[in-house]
Amino acid sequence: MHELIADVVVIGAGPAGLSAACAAKKEGAGKVLIVERDTKPGGILQQCIHAGFGLYYFNEELTGPEYAGRFITEADNLGVDFLLDTMVLEITPDDEVICCSPKLGIATIKAKAIVLAMGCRERTRGGIQIPGSRPAGIFTAGTAQRLINRQNIMIGKNVVILGSGDIGMIMARRLTLEGAKVVTVLEIMDYISGLTRNKVQCLDDFQIPLKLNHTVTRIAGNQRVEGVYVAKVDEKKKPMLETEEFIPCDTLLLSVGLITENELSTAAGIKISPLTKGPLVNQFMQTSRPGIFAAGNVVHVNDLADNVSFESELAGISAFRYAAGLLPTETQQIICKPGNNVRYVCPQTLVVNGSEGKARLFFRVLVPGAATKLQARSNNQTLAQKRVQRISPGEMEFLEVDLQKINGTEITIDAEAVI
Repeated sequence: MHELIADVVVIGAGPAGLSAACAAKKEGAGKVLIVERDTKPGGILQQCIHAGFGLYYFNEELTGPEYAGRFITEADNLGVDFLLDTMVLEITPDDEVICCSPKLGIATIKAKAIVLAMGCRERTRGGIQIPGSRPAGIFTAGTAQRLINRQNIMIGKNVVILGSGDIGMIMARRLTLEGAKVVTVLEIMDYISGLTRNKVQCLDDFQIPLKLNHTVTRIAGNQRVEGVYVAKVDEKKKPMLETEEFIPCDTLLLSVGLITENELSTAAGIKISPLTKGPLVNQFMQTSRPGIFAAGNVVHVNDLADNVSFESELAGISAFRYAAGLLPTETQQIICKPGNNVRYVCPQTLVVNGSEGKARLFFRVLVPGAATKLQARSNNQTLAQKRVQRISPGEMEFLEVDLQKINGTEITIDAEAVI
């Protein structure tokens, strides 16, 4: 068995892993090693050939491969090491990473600190249990994106898309540009689940119909999809069968949610949030296991790669500081709680040790709204607030709080409509 040693080991070479590794190296870490199961770094960004990345991080618009390329180049220049085509099997109680690859066989990496950056995966047809036959022509949106953008394989001619997630809306545009007809996009909720800009640029600009409060009730077809039955849903999201109609198509794309990739985290005994389904973390992106940090979509599903990069830089810096014995120790723990119209808050806890500093709290709202006041409170004292023109569950919000102003053991985040 091969044995390797590193100051910081990063699991995953997507936008989160690359950002964390570069940040740790720039902070002063000696050996930083990224372990990635793919044969190339970049993660999902390799297939995201559309523009829209980097608007906040680089102040310019880039495609996914361009965005990833900047971090890959930086990682190479900084001397970050890559272990590609390698699958991580286990994180031991002694913070050793057990992995395997065709080149090394089984290998053990002794790490002073670990960053989890495994990202997320798509929910499939089995996850939402659509009745009907099992013909060819049913894809998740991400699978379709990979087939078209990386493998030059066209997936169909007449397409129905279930779900208004960002990948689904982006693929509606991509398929249209490739000559397919996107018959309609269906969304079970009464609002889109992705970014508003993607609705405008990908659906509205291409006159692709969007049906809210609709879902697929069953799939028809034997060898290949022949069509889907579609119905409106009631206030409990149950299909109203009297409204059912048949839509002919040869392809069904599913954009019905993302799931944080946390089998490794769970097996390592890391506490998982019941709301985000990712590790519980503090403002240093430290999990319940002190030497293990997490960032990006493995913690909570982000809508912007830019946010992933900012968050992962913090995880990388914190991992190095832990490895060097420089990370602040906990003297008091503050619980961050969702309040009015807020689904979850991340990080879930703050470590207060008397030092100066600010923490950025990310959160998603439960329902969309117009003008809204976002507020962080502790013991009826306002720590931070701002007013936004509109809110949507598909778009992340954040507030920055001054740690020295916290007076109490809890912080509550509220999103209240401005009348």
